[in-house]
Amino acid sequence: MHVANYCIMIHHMKTIAITIDESTLDRIDRMLEQQTAPGKNRSQVIRRAVREYLANLQQEAEQAREKEIFRRNRRLLKQDALALIREQAKP
Repeated sequence: MHVANYCIMIHHMKTIAITIDESTLDRIDRMLEQQTAPGKNRSQVIRRAVREYLANLQQEAEQAREKEIFRRNRRLLKQDALALIREQAKP
């Protein structure tokens, strides 16, 4: 990574303290030693895990919103689908 990019990346980060169970930390360390972890150090692994977790939460929330929209509009969607099928079935 270019030094200027690294400085920009660090500038936008905050240092925090977290408590993590020892077995999870051991798993991260083993993956880093085996070079199978998605990063070069614990911080990178944990940052990526948090980003992916937040993205999953956001996706789940969006899916729940969409599901609710379909639920509320079920009758209209069914009518539209039947009308489309009738229209396509015409010779």
